Amino acid sequence: MSTTTGQCPEGPQPPLFTWEFASDPYPAYAWLREHAPVHRTRLPSGVEAWLVTRYADARQALADQRLSKNPEHHDEPSHAKGKTGIPGERKAELMTHLLNIDPPDHTRLRRLVSKAFTPRRVAEFAPRVQQLTDELIDKFIASGEADLIHEFAFPLPIYAICDLLGVPREDQDDFRDWAGMMLRHFKPGHGGGPRGGVARSVKKMRGYLAELIHRKREEPGDDLISGLIKASDHGEHLTENEAAAMAFILLFAGFETTVNLIGNGTYQLLRNPGQRERLQRSLAAGETDLLETGVEELLRHDGPVELATWRFATEPLSIGGQDIAPGDPVLVVLAAADRDPERFADPDTLDLARRDNQHLGYGHGIHYCLGAPLARLEGQTAIATLLRRLPDLRLAAEPADLRWRGGLIMRGLRTLPVEFTPE
Repeated sequence: MSTTTGQCPEGPQPPLFTWEFASDPYPAYAWLREHAPVHRTRLPSGVEAWLVTRYADARQALADQRLSKNPEHHDEPSHAKGKTGIPGERKAELMTHLLNIDPPDHTRLRRLVSKAFTPRRVAEFAPRVQQLTDELIDKFIASGEADLIHEFAFPLPIYAICDLLGVPREDQDDFRDWAGMMLRHFKPGHGGGPRGGVARSVKKMRGYLAELIHRKREEPGDDLISGLIKASDHGEHLTENEAAAMAFILLFAGFETTVNLIGNGTYQLLRNPGQRERLQRSLAAGETDLLETGVEELLRHDGPVELATWRFATEPLSIGGQDIAPGDPVLVVLAAADRDPERFADPDTLDLARRDNQHLGYGHGIHYCLGAPLARLEGQTAIATLLRRLPDLRLAAEPADLRWRGGLIMRGLRTLPVEFTPE
């Protein structure tokens, strides 16, 4: 059984977006699904938005093209300006990426970048992901203890996406530093916090990407940035700003989701020993089916993305019987939809063998996560290798003492201290 019950509490609405809520949001989401499935609330930043919590409504909203991704459609009051995106991306001219645009521009850019995430390209990348995974474990396996977030789950996707983009190895630690600043301080939808640190990291990353794009134009390679430049040179009209924005958002969106998939997934396996042992036996027998269904179940049960990124109504519409006005922000709560008992049997139980698991962890519709095949590869490789190489892996802290990052969109642990028998 899962350690988070998610059962619908009686009484008044539980508080949202507190530190206690961050540790276990599922009971509050169960209350909303039952009593206020499309709920207007004021976020900690002061922005008012609609929260959509039922699976059927969530799936509809994610595919509804009347809900725009373009922040220009937000009918925002002056106090809320600039609080629905990534700090610094507008000043750094990094807005023209897939999370902020609609068709036809979205269609054009997605077609270009999708070539990097074909099943063949991802399969070719698998040996490098395995190599990175083993190298990271090698660094701490002799100590008998580690923080799996900072020593494993965080660096793995950073180095992987840098390789995919074509960032030279000698520059990848700079990217790790900039990404670390974002991970520590970026709290989308929350007020306060050192957003200036995030904006400075975005500015540094933008300057580096401009230089890298120039270098790749002169000396292209077999990497994603070279591919984007090549496409633009063949009449696709991809500007330098678009190329930089695409590289930026692939890094930004591509690393934290995988950090949280590995971190949350490992944590849930450690808290559900029966399921973890079942997976270990399957891996020892050389099987892959349970690993594949298991990672999908970990995505559903306690996934890396709690709320889908911002959408804004472009015309009057109705979701779940609730009227939404033009300009209103809408946030689809993936974590709530993926535990909807109307869609998933016994939704609060972790069942690695669950079938018909059409979770929304990577979205739905035209904005379905482009990097999902790579994230699945990284998640499967990381979890399988941890269980194989550290068979007696165990938590080195009480679950109540662990802290979750206080954000809005993402859900992930700050640290995950573990112990194991040294190799």
